[in-house]
Amino acid sequence: MVANDSSGRAWIFDRRVVRHHRDRAAAHLSDHDFLFREVADRLADRLTDMNRTFGRAVELGARAGILRDVVSTGGKITTLIESGLSAIHGLDNRMDVVADEEFQPFADNSVDLVLSNLSLHWTNDLPGALIQIRRALKPDGLFLAAMLGGNTLVELRHALIEAETAVTGGVSPRISPFADLGDAAGLLQRAGFALPVADTDTITVTYSDAFALMRDLRGMGETNAVAARTTGFTRRAVLFDAAARYTDLYGQPDGRIPASFQILYLAGWAPHDSQQKPLRPGSAATSLAKALGTDEHPAGEKTPSHEK
Repeated sequence: MVANDSSGRAWIFDRRVVRHHRDRAAAHLSDHDFLFREVADRLADRLTDMNRTFGRAVELGARAGILRDVVSTGGKITTLIESGLSAIHGLDNRMDVVADEEFQPFADNSVDLVLSNLSLHWTNDLPGALIQIRRALKPDGLFLAAMLGGNTLVELRHALIEAETAVTGGVSPRISPFADLGDAAGLLQRAGFALPVADTDTITVTYSDAFALMRDLRGMGETNAVAARTTGFTRRAVLFDAAARYTDLYGQPDGRIPASFQILYLAGWAPHDSQQKPLRPGSAATSLAKALGTDEHPAGEKTPSHEK
C-alpha cells in the first residue's frame, strides 16, 4: 500500500522509523555489518575499475563510514551523509553532514562523485533522490551505488506470509517493497544520467534459524519500516510458526537456513560533451545484413524461400 503525505509525495516508508532503526543499531553495528562490508568492497572494486581520480566525493547513508574505510583509489570520500543522530557519535566525529537522503544539501554542479552503500532502498521518492544526485554532480561526475533489490529475503517473506495467514487469517506488510533491476535501470535514464548501467548479484548467508536472521536484521538497522506496517509486537505464535516453516521449506542438510540478499548496482555519469554518444540513425558504415552474413533486400521485395 502506498499513501501520500500532505505535499502529495509517495509515502512508502516511515523515515522517522528508518532513522530510529539506524540510531538503535549504531552502537553495535560492527557485530552485524558483514553485508555492508562485503558490498563496500565490491563498490570499491568497481570504483577502481573506473581508472579515474575524483575530487570531492560524498556518500549518502554512510552508516559507520564503512565505505570510506575501504575506498583507497579514485579519491577519498570527503563528506559523509547520514540521517540518524546516533551515527555521529559512532564515527568519532568523522561525520560531516546530518541530512536525509531525500533532501540532499548540495548545490548543483558541486560534487565529483556520489556513492551510496545499501541505503537508497529506504527512500520514498527514489526518482527524486536520483535527480538530486545527478544535479549535484559536476559534468562527467560519477554516481555509484548499491541497494537491496526485490528478491531480497524471499525466503523470510514466504515463511512470514504463510505463518501469518495460518495464525491470524490475514497478512500485514512485513518486508520492504524493494525495486527490481528493470526499475533501477529505467530510473537512471529518467533522472538524466549518461551511460547508465544497472546490474545485480545475490549474496546468500546461512543462519542457524530464522530468529538468528531476525536478530541480525535488527542489528543492521534493516527491520521493517513500511509506513503501512502493523504497529505493536508480532504475536509469538506467528514468529514460531514462521521459523518452523522457514526450516521446513528452505532448511539445508546441515540444519542451517539460507537468506538471500539481492544487490542492485547502479552507475551513471553526469552528461558531458566528451562522453560517448550513440550513433545517429542511418549513420552506420556497415549494413546489418553484411554484419549478419546475409543478403540485403530493398523494402517490399520478397526474400527467397528455403525448403527443408
